Amino acid sequence: MVLASLLLLALGALVSQITQVTALGSACGVPLTTGNAAWGEPYWLENIQHQGMAPFAPNATMYKVFRNVKDYGAVGDGVHDDTAAINAAISTGSRCGNLTCGSSTTTPAVVYFPEGTYLVSTPLHAYYYTVMVGDARTPPTLLASANFTGIAVIDADPYTNNQNWYINQDNFFRSARNFVIDLTRMPANVSATGIHWEVSQATSLVNVVVNMSTKPGNNHQGIYMEVGSGGFMGDLVFNGGKYGLWVGNQQFTVRNLTVNNANTAVFGSWNWGWTYQRVIINECQIGFNLSGGGNGGEAIIDAVVTNTPVFIKTPHPTNVSVAGSLVLNNIHLNNVSTAVMENGTTILAGGTMTIDSWGKGNIYTGTHPNGTFTQGEIYSAYKDPSLLDPNGFIVSKGHPMYADYSVDQFKSVRSLGAVGDGVTDDTEAINAVLAKYAGCYIIYFDAGIYKVTSTIQVPAGTRIVGEAWTQILGAGLNFNNQEDPNVVVQVGTPGSQGITEITDIVFTTQGPTAGAIVVEWNVREPAGLQGAAGMWDSHIRLGGANGTHLQDAECRAGSISPECFGAFLGIHITYGASAYLEGTWVWLADHDLDGVDQLTVFSGRGILSHSQGPVWMIGTAAEHHVLYQYSLVGAKNHYMGLIQTETPYFQPDPAPPGPFDISKVYDDPTFEHGMTMAWGLWVESSINIIVFGAGHYSFFQNYTSTCEGNTTCQTQMVNVDWTSSVSIYSLTTVGTTYQLSVEETGLIYFANDSEGFSSTVTLWSPAGAIYP
Repeated sequence: MVLASLLLLALGALVSQITQVTALGSACGVPLTTGNAAWGEPYWLENIQHQGMAPFAPNATMYKVFRNVKDYGAVGDGVHDDTAAINAAISTGSRCGNLTCGSSTTTPAVVYFPEGTYLVSTPLHAYYYTVMVGDARTPPTLLASANFTGIAVIDADPYTNNQNWYINQDNFFRSARNFVIDLTRMPANVSATGIHWEVSQATSLVNVVVNMSTKPGNNHQGIYMEVGSGGFMGDLVFNGGKYGLWVGNQQFTVRNLTVNNANTAVFGSWNWGWTYQRVIINECQIGFNLSGGGNGGEAIIDAVVTNTPVFIKTPHPTNVSVAGSLVLNNIHLNNVSTAVMENGTTILAGGTMTIDSWGKGNIYTGTHPNGTFTQGEIYSAYKDPSLLDPNGFIVSKGHPMYADYSVDQFKSVRSLGAVGDGVTDDTEAINAVLAKYAGCYIIYFDAGIYKVTSTIQVPAGTRIVGEAWTQILGAGLNFNNQEDPNVVVQVGTPGSQGITEITDIVFTTQGPTAGAIVVEWNVREPAGLQGAAGMWDSHIRLGGANGTHLQDAECRAGSISPECFGAFLGIHITYGASAYLEGTWVWLADHDLDGVDQLTVFSGRGILSHSQGPVWMIGTAAEHHVLYQYSLVGAKNHYMGLIQTETPYFQPDPAPPGPFDISKVYDDPTFEHGMTMAWGLWVESSINIIVFGAGHYSFFQNYTSTCEGNTTCQTQMVNVDWTSSVSIYSLTTVGTTYQLSVEETGLIYFANDSEGFSSTVTLWSPAGAIYP
């Protein structure tokens, strides 16, 4: 394994000496730079030809993926009540909602709101597989009427007779972006909420502003979230209100959050682990109120808090409980009286100051099995400059919207010959479009399922935009030999660089595809353009959907069939690449989204990185792969926060690596000391790795959950070798006896950090770490 790593490193060093520049398509004269949309021109999405398709929708030939709310009767003048028209735009077409089904991938929808003010009097119901998009040039306002009734203006999991439409842990594939939500017409004393966001993975809220009452004692809140298993949200602003966010969820990542003039910026009711990255709080009374008592791990990095008397409020006495782990890193306080208050007592004084690294909870170092309960300064991991912006913050880059680009700067793959019906082989058509127009046009993948039978080559410098998670479906014999795996989508060639952005795409396969490397990521960001090579709101989904041939009819739970292989490897970030992955979910289906039953489908590996960095994994997750969910081998300069995993439900029958073989070429981990379950995180020969929030879960053994009761679903979950330099903050586990291992020997026993159902380590750092 080490030899293979060294060979990869040597190859990477050679490649780095022959770096290529952005590839331009054959029809390109100059590369795409700035947008050319004229002043007053609407957002490109409004006027682009709408020809997306949903091959498995009822009455598919008539089904509309794109819906402009004004085509359904919405006026947008702030006077007419547009509620019914907008809900009609969302729900038309036998879509999955209103307790008619638990999930479905067959009826995707983009619901578009042109510039305007849309008066609403009851909630807008975000059905399953819905993207709600406002004009990114002039975001529309959703204005709650003075007599608004209902749980929230946007509702992602409505209640009917006290029953949710969707199971919260399975409430996938939802997005809302580019909106201003205005609650100020509602009386200050009335309970008013901008967004009810009870969701799970593959969901996002992006570029949303919520305006609320600023009157003392008001009852307005921006987001209400009671349960779920998320998820990502970012680029959010909340003005006024009792709460900016009132949230509870297993795990979540929030990036670039601003709260102004709220009573409490964030109220955390419960979690296993949350990561907040880049937070600005101005003129609030309390920054984070965690006194609800159910918060397992809260990790906050890069915050600026101004004129707010109390930054953090927690309930737990520090000398009797490890519950309520807290990590603060690079926190800038301006006129903040109390940094951390516990049970009414100041445990960290405030002022105008910077908190470099502070924690509350159990701290572990090296191979010492016993943690030290700490309430104070903790080890601050080295952050390579490549990971930081000019202000010293972890790089933060939002979902590309291309607001300043015009329609004539886009090329549609359907207009240029691809079909997207899930049957036609679109390989040649897609590669032809990319070869001709990559680098000088934005490539638009109209909604559909694009079947490909050999590698799609995405040149460095390509920008790809999907529509309601357009699917690229790898199929055929070329992808079904695990002894000779092939790449479905290759992003850049080794040594290439260029601004490369992929948004709103699902990469998937049609089984059996035991030799499919679903995405190989080779491209590197150009010098000086941090985060310029990345994916946003794009996912790898294997099985569990119509068209995959990996559903409950073929792959029922408990079966072991050669027809039920979904992939060799989800995504491989290669040695010379850089990558910014935001909200990416690499999921091997455990159940059928378009059926009813659990599944047994096999994918060998989740996310593998050999990259020398920089790599940012912001709100990513990998679940149910056979050998590991995340593996870093010979990697360098990674920031990962929050990462989340689940172990396959069918293990240990078969135990890993079965039904795959160990591959030395791809540096597979070993399974010693009776390890019969997949690794959540495997780190080998890697340096300068920061994990800032992690949730690693194991709920089953061969589909039975009795092991949860005594935390014996598996013995080990996270492994780091001697040679690696890794710092792991806010590590939460469920169902594993040892939370962290060194050289495959269990080290941190779960009971030492138990918070009830989950266990949380506030910090583990290598033996060489020097504490303040």
